[in-house]
Amino acid sequence: MSDLLQSPYFALFVIVALGFMLGRIEVKGISLDVSAVIFVALLFGHFGVIIPSSLSDFGMVLFIFTIGIQAGPGFFSSFRSKGQSLVMIALVIVATATLAAIAMKALFGLDAASTAGILTGALTSTPGLATAKEIAGNDTAVSYGIAYPFGVIGVILFVKLLPRICKIDLENVKREMAENTKNEYPQIGTRTCRVERASVIGRSIADLSLRVVTGAVISRIKHDDSYVMPSGRSILQEGDLIKAVGTESSLDKLEQLVGERITEDLPLGESLDLVTAIVSNKTLVNVRLASLDIPSNFNCTVTRIRRSGIDLPPTPELQLKWGDKLTIVGGKQELRELTKLLGNDAKKLSDTDFFPIALGIVFGVLIGRVTLSFGSSFAFSLGLTGGVLLTALLLSAKGRTGPIVWSMSSSANQLLRQLGLLIFLAGVGTSAGTNMVDTILNNGWSLFIAGAVVTVIPMIAAAIVGIKLLKVNIFDLLGTITGGMTSTPGLAAADSMTDSSAPSIAYATVYPVAMVFLILCVQLVAGL
Repeated sequence: MSDLLQSPYFALFVIVALGFMLGRIEVKGISLDVSAVIFVALLFGHFGVIIPSSLSDFGMVLFIFTIGIQAGPGFFSSFRSKGQSLVMIALVIVATATLAAIAMKALFGLDAASTAGILTGALTSTPGLATAKEIAGNDTAVSYGIAYPFGVIGVILFVKLLPRICKIDLENVKREMAENTKNEYPQIGTRTCRVERASVIGRSIADLSLRVVTGAVISRIKHDDSYVMPSGRSILQEGDLIKAVGTESSLDKLEQLVGERITEDLPLGESLDLVTAIVSNKTLVNVRLASLDIPSNFNCTVTRIRRSGIDLPPTPELQLKWGDKLTIVGGKQELRELTKLLGNDAKKLSDTDFFPIALGIVFGVLIGRVTLSFGSSFAFSLGLTGGVLLTALLLSAKGRTGPIVWSMSSSANQLLRQLGLLIFLAGVGTSAGTNMVDTILNNGWSLFIAGAVVTVIPMIAAAIVGIKLLKVNIFDLLGTITGGMTSTPGLAAADSMTDSSAPSIAYATVYPVAMVFLILCVQLVAGL
Protein backbone atom coordinates (compact mmCIF):
# COMPACT_ATOMS: atom_id res chain seq x y z
CA MET A 1 0.00 0.00 0.00
CA SER A 2 2.85 2.39 0.81
CA ASP A 3 4.22 1.87 -2.70
CA LEU A 4 0.79 2.57 -4.21
CA LEU A 5 0.45 5.78 -2.21
CA GLN A 6 3.66 7.06 -3.77
CA SER A 7 1.72 7.25 -7.03
CA PRO A 8 0.16 10.77 -7.00
CA TYR A 9 -2.88 9.65 -9.02
CA PHE A 10 -3.69 6.70 -6.77
CA ALA A 11 -3.15 8.80 -3.64
CA LEU A 12 -5.28 11.61 -5.06
CA PHE A 13 -8.36 9.45 -5.55
CA VAL A 14 -7.90 7.65 -2.23
CA ILE A 15 -7.88 11.06 -0.51
CA VAL A 16 -10.95 12.17 -2.48
CA ALA A 17 -12.88 8.96 -1.70
CA LEU A 18 -12.08 9.10 2.02
CA GLY A 19 -12.84 12.82 2.04
CA PHE A 20 -16.32 12.24 0.64
CA MET A 21 -16.95 9.54 3.24
CA LEU A 22 -15.87 11.87 6.05
CA GLY A 23 -17.78 14.81 4.56
CA ARG A 24 -21.10 12.96 4.75
CA ILE A 25 -20.85 12.47 8.49
CA GLU A 26 -23.12 14.93 10.32
CA VAL A 27 -22.62 16.07 13.91
CA LYS A 28 -25.58 18.04 15.24
CA GLY A 29 -26.58 18.92 11.69
CA ILE A 30 -23.10 20.10 10.66
CA SER A 31 -21.08 18.30 8.01
CA LEU A 32 -17.87 19.22 6.21
CA ASP A 33 -19.12 18.14 2.76
CA VAL A 34 -16.41 18.47 0.10
CA SER A 35 -14.19 20.45 2.50
CA ALA A 36 -13.43 17.19 4.35
CA VAL A 37 -11.02 16.31 1.52
CA ILE A 38 -8.48 18.81 2.84
CA PHE A 39 -8.51 17.27 6.33
CA VAL A 40 -7.85 13.82 4.92
CA ALA A 41 -5.11 15.34 2.75
CA LEU A 42 -3.48 16.96 5.80
CA LEU A 43 -3.27 13.54 7.47
CA PHE A 44 -1.82 11.90 4.36
CA GLY A 45 0.66 14.77 3.98
CA HIS A 46 1.84 14.27 7.56
CA PHE A 47 2.75 10.67 6.67
CA GLY A 48 4.68 11.72 3.58
CA VAL A 49 2.11 11.38 0.80
CA ILE A 50 2.49 14.26 -1.68
CA ILE A 51 0.30 15.50 -4.50
CA PRO A 52 2.59 17.46 -6.90
CA SER A 53 2.18 21.22 -6.83
CA SER A 54 1.70 21.26 -10.62
CA LEU A 55 -1.34 19.00 -10.22
CA SER A 56 -2.65 21.17 -7.40
CA ASP A 57 -2.23 24.32 -9.52
CA PHE A 58 -4.07 22.61 -12.37
CA GLY A 59 -7.00 21.95 -10.04
CA MET A 60 -6.97 25.51 -8.72
CA VAL A 61 -6.98 26.97 -12.25
CA LEU A 62 -9.95 24.82 -13.27
CA PHE A 63 -11.88 25.71 -10.11
CA ILE A 64 -11.21 29.45 -10.28
CA PHE A 65 -11.91 29.66 -14.02
CA THR A 66 -15.29 27.92 -13.74
CA ILE A 67 -16.17 30.09 -10.72
CA GLY A 68 -15.44 33.18 -12.81
CA ILE A 69 -17.45 31.86 -15.76
CA GLN A 70 -20.40 31.20 -13.47
CA ALA A 71 -20.17 34.51 -11.61
CA GLY A 72 -19.39 36.73 -14.62
CA PRO A 73 -22.94 37.46 -15.87
CA GLY A 74 -24.08 38.60 -12.40
CA PHE A 75 -20.79 40.09 -11.23
CA PHE A 76 -21.12 43.64 -12.53
CA SER A 77 -24.77 44.06 -11.48
CA SER A 78 -23.86 42.69 -8.04
CA PHE A 79 -20.91 45.05 -7.79
CA ARG A 80 -23.15 48.01 -8.63
CA SER A 81 -25.84 47.02 -6.13
CA LYS A 82 -23.84 45.52 -3.25
CA GLY A 83 -20.21 46.17 -4.12
CA GLN A 84 -19.66 49.06 -1.72
CA SER A 85 -20.79 47.06 1.32
CA LEU A 86 -18.92 43.90 0.33
CA VAL A 87 -15.68 45.73 -0.44
CA MET A 88 -15.94 47.55 2.89
CA ILE A 89 -16.11 44.19 4.69
CA ALA A 90 -13.10 42.92 2.74
CA LEU A 91 -11.09 46.00 3.66
CA VAL A 92 -12.06 45.47 7.31
CA ILE A 93 -10.72 41.91 7.06
CA VAL A 94 -7.32 42.89 5.65
CA ALA A 95 -6.93 45.92 7.92
CA THR A 96 -7.85 43.89 11.01
CA ALA A 97 -5.48 41.09 9.99
CA THR A 98 -2.66 43.63 9.61
CA LEU A 99 -3.32 45.17 13.03
CA ALA A 100 -3.53 41.69 14.59
CA ALA A 101 -0.17 40.75 13.01
CA ILE A 102 1.42 43.92 14.39
CA ALA A 103 -0.05 43.12 17.81
CA MET A 104 1.38 39.58 17.65
CA LYS A 105 4.76 41.08 16.72
CA ALA A 106 4.73 43.12 19.91
CA LEU A 107 3.37 40.30 22.07
CA PHE A 108 5.82 37.58 20.98
CA GLY A 109 8.75 39.81 20.01
CA LEU A 110 8.71 38.74 16.35
CA ASP A 111 10.91 40.30 13.71
CA ALA A 112 9.51 41.95 10.58
CA ALA A 113 10.10 38.91 8.35
CA SER A 114 8.25 36.54 10.68
CA THR A 115 5.40 39.02 11.09
CA ALA A 116 4.98 39.40 7.32
CA GLY A 117 5.06 35.61 6.93
CA ILE A 118 2.41 35.20 9.63
CA LEU A 119 0.16 37.75 7.90
CA THR A 120 0.41 36.14 4.46
CA GLY A 121 0.16 32.60 5.80
CA ALA A 122 -2.89 33.38 7.92
CA LEU A 123 -4.58 34.75 4.81
CA THR A 124 -3.12 31.98 2.58
CA SER A 125 -1.88 34.59 0.11
CA THR A 126 0.87 33.43 -2.26
CA PRO A 127 1.15 36.86 -3.97
CA GLY A 128 1.50 38.36 -0.48
CA LEU A 129 4.26 35.90 0.39
CA ALA A 130 6.14 36.75 -2.81
CA THR A 131 6.02 40.44 -1.86
CA ALA A 132 7.13 39.71 1.71
CA LYS A 133 10.06 37.56 0.58
CA GLU A 134 11.22 40.26 -1.82
CA ILE A 135 11.29 42.87 0.96
CA ALA A 136 12.15 40.89 4.10
CA GLY A 137 13.98 37.84 2.74
CA ASN A 138 13.41 34.10 2.77
CA ASP A 139 12.84 33.93 6.53
CA THR A 140 9.22 34.85 5.85
CA ALA A 141 8.64 31.36 4.40
CA VAL A 142 9.07 29.66 7.79
CA SER A 143 6.37 31.64 9.59
CA TYR A 144 4.23 31.48 6.45
CA GLY A 145 4.44 27.68 6.55
CA ILE A 146 3.43 27.63 10.22
CA ALA A 147 0.45 29.97 9.79
CA TYR A 148 -0.73 28.51 6.49
CA PRO A 149 -2.35 25.21 7.70
CA PHE A 150 -4.61 26.95 10.20
CA GLY A 151 -5.24 29.67 7.62
CA VAL A 152 -6.75 26.96 5.43
CA ILE A 153 -8.53 24.97 8.14
CA GLY A 154 -9.67 27.96 10.19
CA VAL A 155 -11.57 29.62 7.33
CA ILE A 156 -13.34 26.36 6.45
CA LEU A 157 -14.41 25.76 10.04
CA PHE A 158 -15.47 29.40 10.51
CA VAL A 159 -17.60 29.31 7.35
CA LYS A 160 -19.27 26.10 8.46
CA LEU A 161 -19.88 27.21 12.05
CA LEU A 162 -20.82 30.89 11.61
CA PRO A 163 -24.50 30.30 10.69
CA ARG A 164 -24.89 27.96 13.67
CA ILE A 165 -23.13 30.36 16.08
CA CYS A 166 -25.28 33.27 14.89
CA LYS A 167 -28.41 31.07 14.95
CA ILE A 168 -29.16 31.76 11.30
CA ASP A 169 -31.63 29.38 9.64
CA LEU A 170 -30.03 28.72 6.27
CA GLU A 171 -33.19 27.16 4.87
CA ASN A 172 -35.13 30.30 5.73
CA VAL A 173 -32.44 32.44 4.08
CA LYS A 174 -32.67 30.29 0.95
CA ARG A 175 -36.46 30.78 0.87
CA GLU A 176 -36.03 34.55 1.23
CA MET A 177 -33.50 34.57 -1.61
CA ALA A 178 -35.91 32.58 -3.78
CA GLU A 179 -38.67 35.07 -2.95
CA ASN A 180 -36.41 38.03 -3.80
CA THR A 181 -35.57 36.37 -7.10
CA LYS A 182 -39.28 35.90 -7.74
CA ASN A 183 -39.90 39.59 -7.03
CA GLU A 184 -37.01 40.61 -9.26
CA TYR A 185 -38.23 38.29 -12.01
CA PRO A 186 -42.03 38.09 -11.54
CA GLN A 187 -43.77 34.96 -12.70
CA ILE A 188 -45.09 35.11 -16.23
CA GLY A 189 -48.63 33.95 -16.95
CA THR A 190 -51.38 34.23 -19.56
CA ARG A 191 -54.74 35.98 -19.73
CA THR A 192 -57.59 36.22 -22.23
CA CYS A 193 -59.41 39.55 -22.62
CA ARG A 194 -62.36 40.74 -24.71
CA VAL A 195 -61.88 43.91 -26.78
CA GLU A 196 -64.48 46.37 -25.40
CA ARG A 197 -62.88 49.78 -24.86
CA ALA A 198 -63.78 52.36 -27.48
CA SER A 199 -60.25 53.78 -27.31
CA VAL A 200 -58.76 50.61 -28.86
CA ILE A 201 -61.52 49.48 -31.25
CA GLY A 202 -60.51 49.89 -34.89
CA ARG A 203 -56.87 50.60 -34.08
CA SER A 204 -53.81 48.46 -34.87
CA ILE A 205 -51.57 46.83 -32.30
CA ALA A 206 -48.63 48.93 -33.53
CA ASP A 207 -50.65 52.13 -33.29
CA LEU A 208 -51.62 51.29 -29.69
CA SER A 209 -48.02 50.28 -28.78
CA LEU A 210 -49.48 47.58 -26.58
CA ARG A 211 -46.15 45.91 -25.73
CA VAL A 212 -44.52 49.22 -24.80
CA VAL A 213 -47.51 50.52 -22.83
CA THR A 214 -48.38 47.34 -20.94
CA GLY A 215 -45.33 45.08 -21.17
CA ALA A 216 -47.54 42.16 -22.24
CA VAL A 217 -47.18 40.20 -25.48
CA ILE A 218 -50.27 39.26 -27.50
CA SER A 219 -49.86 35.67 -28.63
CA ARG A 220 -53.08 35.20 -30.65
CA ILE A 221 -56.40 36.81 -31.56
CA LYS A 222 -59.83 35.27 -32.12
CA HIS A 223 -61.86 37.25 -34.63
CA ASP A 224 -65.40 35.86 -35.14
CA ASP A 225 -64.66 32.14 -35.45
CA SER A 226 -61.13 32.37 -36.84
CA TYR A 227 -57.80 32.48 -35.01
CA VAL A 228 -55.32 35.08 -36.21
CA MET A 229 -51.59 35.35 -35.64
CA PRO A 230 -51.10 38.92 -34.32
CA SER A 231 -48.81 41.39 -36.01
CA GLY A 232 -48.28 45.11 -35.70
CA ARG A 233 -50.82 45.63 -38.50
CA SER A 234 -53.57 43.59 -36.79
CA ILE A 235 -56.69 45.72 -36.21
CA LEU A 236 -58.63 45.13 -32.99
CA GLN A 237 -62.37 44.86 -33.52
CA GLU A 238 -65.10 45.01 -30.90
CA GLY A 239 -65.73 41.56 -29.46
CA ASP A 240 -62.34 40.15 -30.49
CA LEU A 241 -60.70 37.88 -27.96
CA ILE A 242 -56.98 38.30 -27.37
CA LYS A 243 -54.64 36.04 -25.42
CA ALA A 244 -51.61 37.72 -23.88
CA VAL A 245 -48.52 36.61 -21.99
CA GLY A 246 -46.78 38.67 -19.31
CA THR A 247 -46.37 39.40 -15.64
CA GLU A 248 -49.46 39.92 -13.51
CA SER A 249 -48.97 43.68 -13.45
CA SER A 250 -48.52 43.89 -17.23
CA LEU A 251 -51.61 41.77 -17.81
CA ASP A 252 -53.59 44.02 -15.44
CA LYS A 253 -52.55 47.04 -17.53
CA LEU A 254 -53.63 45.27 -20.70
CA GLU A 255 -56.99 44.41 -19.18
CA GLN A 256 -57.58 48.03 -18.17
CA LEU A 257 -56.67 49.20 -21.65
CA VAL A 258 -58.52 46.61 -23.75
CA GLY A 259 -61.42 45.17 -21.80
CA GLU A 260 -62.47 42.64 -19.18
CA ARG A 261 -60.80 39.27 -18.77
CA ILE A 262 -62.72 36.12 -19.56
CA THR A 263 -62.20 32.52 -18.53
CA GLU A 264 -62.28 31.16 -22.08
CA ASP A 265 -58.92 29.93 -23.33
CA LEU A 266 -57.95 30.42 -26.96
CA PRO A 267 -56.76 27.26 -28.71
CA LEU A 268 -54.09 27.59 -31.34
CA GLY A 269 -56.30 26.67 -34.26
CA GLU A 270 -55.26 24.63 -37.25
CA SER A 271 -52.97 27.25 -38.74
CA LEU A 272 -50.97 28.05 -35.60
CA ASP A 273 -48.58 26.09 -33.42
CA LEU A 274 -46.61 26.68 -30.24
CA VAL A 275 -43.03 25.44 -29.83
CA THR A 276 -40.03 25.93 -27.58
CA ALA A 277 -36.66 26.45 -29.24
CA ILE A 278 -33.18 26.62 -27.75
CA VAL A 279 -30.61 29.22 -28.74
CA SER A 280 -27.67 27.08 -29.85
CA ASN A 281 -26.61 29.26 -32.79
CA LYS A 282 -23.43 31.00 -31.60
CA THR A 283 -23.95 33.96 -33.91
CA LEU A 284 -27.10 34.94 -31.98
CA VAL A 285 -25.40 35.24 -28.58
CA ASN A 286 -25.65 38.88 -27.33
CA VAL A 287 -28.00 39.77 -30.23
CA ARG A 288 -30.95 41.91 -29.16
CA LEU A 289 -34.38 40.38 -29.72
CA ALA A 290 -35.46 43.50 -31.56
CA SER A 291 -32.64 43.01 -34.08
CA LEU A 292 -34.21 39.74 -35.26
CA ASP A 293 -37.59 41.46 -35.82
CA ILE A 294 -39.29 38.09 -35.48
CA PRO A 295 -42.89 39.36 -35.97
CA SER A 296 -42.06 40.91 -39.35
CA ASN A 297 -39.50 38.42 -40.63
CA PHE A 298 -41.22 35.22 -39.51
CA ASN A 299 -44.77 36.28 -38.61
CA CYS A 300 -44.19 34.64 -35.21
CA THR A 301 -44.39 35.93 -31.65
CA VAL A 302 -41.98 35.13 -28.82
CA THR A 303 -44.13 34.93 -25.69
CA ARG A 304 -41.46 34.19 -23.09
CA ILE A 305 -37.78 33.36 -22.65
CA ARG A 306 -36.53 30.93 -20.02
CA ARG A 307 -32.97 31.45 -18.78
CA SER A 308 -31.30 29.62 -15.87
CA GLY A 309 -34.66 28.47 -14.54
CA ILE A 310 -36.23 31.96 -14.72
CA ASP A 311 -38.94 33.14 -17.14
CA LEU A 312 -38.12 36.51 -18.67
CA PRO A 313 -40.47 38.78 -20.63
CA PRO A 314 -39.30 39.07 -24.28
CA THR A 315 -38.54 42.78 -24.30
CA PRO A 316 -37.02 44.20 -27.50
CA GLU A 317 -33.77 45.14 -25.70
CA LEU A 318 -33.23 41.68 -24.20
CA GLN A 319 -29.99 40.09 -25.42
CA LEU A 320 -30.11 36.40 -26.27
CA LYS A 321 -27.74 34.09 -24.40
CA TRP A 322 -26.42 30.62 -25.12
CA GLY A 323 -29.00 28.08 -23.98
CA ASP A 324 -32.00 30.45 -23.77
CA LYS A 325 -35.27 28.60 -24.32
CA LEU A 326 -37.81 30.62 -26.33
CA THR A 327 -41.53 29.91 -26.36
CA ILE A 328 -42.87 30.92 -29.79
CA VAL A 329 -46.28 31.02 -31.46
CA GLY A 330 -46.68 31.08 -35.24
CA GLY A 331 -47.45 29.21 -38.40
CA LYS A 332 -45.93 25.75 -38.73
CA GLN A 333 -43.70 26.58 -41.68
CA GLU A 334 -42.56 29.88 -40.20
CA LEU A 335 -41.76 28.17 -36.90
CA ARG A 336 -39.58 25.62 -38.69
CA GLU A 337 -37.61 28.44 -40.31
CA LEU A 338 -37.24 30.35 -37.04
CA THR A 339 -36.17 27.33 -34.98
CA LYS A 340 -33.59 26.55 -37.66
CA LEU A 341 -32.20 30.07 -37.25
CA LEU A 342 -32.07 29.74 -33.45
CA GLY A 343 -30.29 26.40 -33.73
CA ASN A 344 -32.51 24.42 -31.37
CA ASP A 345 -29.83 21.76 -30.92
CA ALA A 346 -29.91 20.43 -27.35
CA LYS A 347 -26.90 18.22 -28.07
CA LYS A 348 -24.72 21.29 -28.56
CA LEU A 349 -25.61 22.42 -25.05
CA SER A 350 -24.65 19.10 -23.51
CA ASP A 351 -21.37 18.95 -25.45
CA THR A 352 -18.49 20.88 -23.88
CA ASP A 353 -16.36 22.96 -26.19
CA PHE A 354 -12.92 22.90 -24.57
CA PHE A 355 -11.40 25.46 -26.91
CA PRO A 356 -12.87 28.52 -25.10
CA ILE A 357 -11.90 26.97 -21.76
CA ALA A 358 -8.30 26.36 -22.80
CA LEU A 359 -7.96 29.74 -24.51
CA GLY A 360 -9.52 31.57 -21.57
CA ILE A 361 -7.15 29.90 -19.10
CA VAL A 362 -4.17 30.75 -21.33
CA PHE A 363 -5.23 34.41 -21.30
CA GLY A 364 -5.71 34.26 -17.53
CA VAL A 365 -2.27 32.81 -16.86
CA LEU A 366 -0.63 35.41 -19.10
CA ILE A 367 -2.51 38.30 -17.46
CA GLY A 368 -1.58 36.95 -14.03
CA ARG A 369 2.11 37.13 -14.94
CA VAL A 370 1.98 40.80 -15.94
CA THR A 371 3.79 42.90 -13.33
CA LEU A 372 3.12 46.59 -12.86
CA SER A 373 5.95 48.54 -11.28
CA PHE A 374 5.31 51.78 -9.40
CA GLY A 375 8.77 53.12 -8.78
CA SER A 376 11.45 51.00 -7.13
CA SER A 377 9.48 50.29 -3.96
CA PHE A 378 6.26 48.70 -5.20
CA ALA A 379 5.42 46.14 -7.87
CA PHE A 380 2.09 44.39 -8.32
CA SER A 381 0.82 41.42 -10.30
CA LEU A 382 -2.49 39.56 -10.12
CA GLY A 383 -0.79 36.19 -9.85
CA LEU A 384 -2.20 32.92 -11.14
CA THR A 385 -5.45 33.04 -9.16
CA GLY A 386 -6.19 36.71 -9.77
CA GLY A 387 -5.34 36.58 -13.47
CA VAL A 388 -7.50 33.55 -14.18
CA LEU A 389 -10.41 34.87 -12.09
CA LEU A 390 -10.42 38.33 -13.66
CA THR A 391 -10.16 36.90 -17.18
CA ALA A 392 -13.03 34.46 -16.60
CA LEU A 393 -15.23 37.24 -15.18
CA LEU A 394 -14.63 39.52 -18.16
CA LEU A 395 -15.03 36.78 -20.79
CA SER A 396 -18.20 35.42 -19.22
CA ALA A 397 -19.73 38.88 -18.94
CA LYS A 398 -18.90 39.52 -22.60
CA GLY A 399 -20.51 36.24 -23.62
CA ARG A 400 -19.16 35.91 -27.15
CA THR A 401 -16.20 37.02 -29.24
CA GLY A 402 -16.81 36.30 -32.92
CA PRO A 403 -17.53 32.56 -33.17
CA ILE A 404 -16.23 31.85 -29.63
CA VAL A 405 -18.87 31.50 -26.89
CA TRP A 406 -17.28 31.96 -23.47
CA SER A 407 -20.10 30.41 -21.46
CA MET A 408 -20.68 26.71 -20.82
CA SER A 409 -23.62 24.59 -19.73
CA SER A 410 -24.32 24.46 -16.00
CA SER A 411 -23.69 20.70 -15.89
CA ALA A 412 -20.28 21.07 -17.58
CA ASN A 413 -19.38 23.97 -15.30
CA GLN A 414 -20.35 21.99 -12.20
CA LEU A 415 -18.36 18.94 -13.27
CA LEU A 416 -15.16 20.85 -14.08
CA ARG A 417 -15.48 23.00 -10.97
CA GLN A 418 -15.89 19.97 -8.69
CA LEU A 419 -13.00 18.15 -10.38
CA GLY A 420 -10.68 21.14 -10.08
CA LEU A 421 -11.68 21.74 -6.48
CA LEU A 422 -11.01 18.16 -5.38
CA ILE A 423 -7.56 18.12 -7.00
CA PHE A 424 -6.74 21.51 -5.48
CA LEU A 425 -7.86 20.59 -1.95
CA ALA A 426 -5.90 17.33 -2.05
CA GLY A 427 -2.76 19.14 -3.21
CA VAL A 428 -3.04 22.00 -0.71
CA GLY A 429 -3.74 19.58 2.15
CA THR A 430 -0.83 17.24 1.52
CA SER A 431 1.55 20.19 1.06
CA ALA A 432 0.42 21.85 4.29
CA GLY A 433 0.46 18.59 6.23
CA THR A 434 4.00 17.56 5.27
CA ASN A 435 5.85 19.58 7.89
CA MET A 436 2.97 20.96 9.95
CA VAL A 437 3.63 19.03 13.19
CA ASP A 438 7.43 19.18 12.94
CA THR A 439 7.41 22.88 12.15
CA ILE A 440 5.18 23.66 15.13
CA LEU A 441 7.32 21.56 17.49
CA ASN A 442 10.65 22.90 16.22
CA ASN A 443 9.75 26.56 15.89
CA GLY A 444 7.51 26.88 18.89
CA TRP A 445 3.81 27.35 19.42
CA SER A 446 4.07 31.12 19.54
CA LEU A 447 4.15 31.46 15.74
CA PHE A 448 1.28 29.00 15.35
CA ILE A 449 -0.83 30.86 17.94
CA ALA A 450 0.00 34.17 16.28
CA GLY A 451 -1.10 32.79 12.91
CA ALA A 452 -4.34 31.43 14.37
CA VAL A 453 -5.14 34.81 15.93
CA VAL A 454 -4.46 36.64 12.65
CA THR A 455 -6.77 34.15 10.88
CA VAL A 456 -9.69 34.25 13.33
CA ILE A 457 -9.86 37.89 14.49
CA PRO A 458 -10.49 39.40 11.00
CA MET A 459 -13.30 36.93 10.31
CA ILE A 460 -14.98 37.77 13.61
CA ALA A 461 -14.70 41.49 12.78
CA ALA A 462 -16.16 40.86 9.32
CA ALA A 463 -19.06 38.87 10.78
CA ILE A 464 -19.87 41.68 13.24
CA VAL A 465 -19.71 44.38 10.57
CA GLY A 466 -21.59 42.31 7.99
CA ILE A 467 -24.37 40.99 10.20
CA LYS A 468 -24.84 43.73 12.79
CA LEU A 469 -24.01 46.91 10.88
CA LEU A 470 -24.55 46.24 7.17
CA LYS A 471 -27.21 43.48 7.45
CA VAL A 472 -25.59 41.50 4.62
CA ASN A 473 -27.16 38.24 3.47
CA ILE A 474 -25.30 35.32 5.09
CA PHE A 475 -24.29 33.75 1.76
CA ASP A 476 -23.00 37.10 0.47
CA LEU A 477 -21.14 37.47 3.76
CA LEU A 478 -19.54 34.01 3.58
CA GLY A 479 -18.38 34.68 0.02
CA THR A 480 -17.02 38.06 1.09
CA ILE A 481 -15.16 36.58 4.06
CA THR A 482 -13.51 33.91 1.91
CA GLY A 483 -12.66 36.52 -0.73
CA GLY A 484 -11.26 38.92 1.87
CA MET A 485 -9.21 36.06 3.35
CA THR A 486 -8.16 35.11 -0.23
CA SER A 487 -9.21 31.55 0.66
CA THR A 488 -10.21 29.32 -2.24
CA PRO A 489 -10.85 26.30 0.06
CA GLY A 490 -13.06 28.57 2.17
CA LEU A 491 -15.07 29.47 -0.92
CA ALA A 492 -15.52 25.76 -1.59
CA ALA A 493 -16.97 25.33 1.90
CA ALA A 494 -19.38 28.25 1.39
CA ASP A 495 -20.29 27.09 -2.12
CA SER A 496 -21.30 23.65 -0.83
CA MET A 497 -23.89 25.19 1.50
CA THR A 498 -26.19 26.58 -1.20
CA ASP A 499 -27.23 26.12 -4.82
CA SER A 500 -27.09 29.90 -5.24
CA SER A 501 -24.13 31.58 -6.91
CA ALA A 502 -24.18 34.32 -4.23
CA PRO A 503 -20.98 33.20 -2.42
CA SER A 504 -19.08 32.90 -5.71
CA ILE A 505 -20.20 36.33 -6.92
CA ALA A 506 -19.32 37.96 -3.58
CA TYR A 507 -15.92 36.22 -3.58
CA ALA A 508 -15.23 37.43 -7.11
CA THR A 509 -16.36 40.94 -6.18
CA VAL A 510 -13.94 41.44 -3.31
CA TYR A 511 -11.00 39.13 -4.07
CA PRO A 512 -9.06 41.51 -6.38
CA VAL A 513 -9.53 44.43 -3.97
CA ALA A 514 -8.48 42.34 -0.97
CA MET A 515 -5.40 41.02 -2.75
CA VAL A 516 -4.16 44.50 -3.74
CA PHE A 517 -4.81 45.91 -0.27
CA LEU A 518 -3.08 42.94 1.37
CA ILE A 519 0.05 43.43 -0.75
CA LEU A 520 0.18 47.06 0.35
CA CYS A 521 -0.23 46.02 4.00
CA VAL A 522 2.45 43.33 3.66
CA GLN A 523 4.90 45.99 2.48
CA LEU A 524 4.00 48.06 5.52
CA VAL A 525 4.52 45.14 7.93
CA ALA A 526 7.71 43.91 6.23
CA GLY A 527 9.20 47.37 6.49
CA LEU A 528 8.61 47.74 10.24
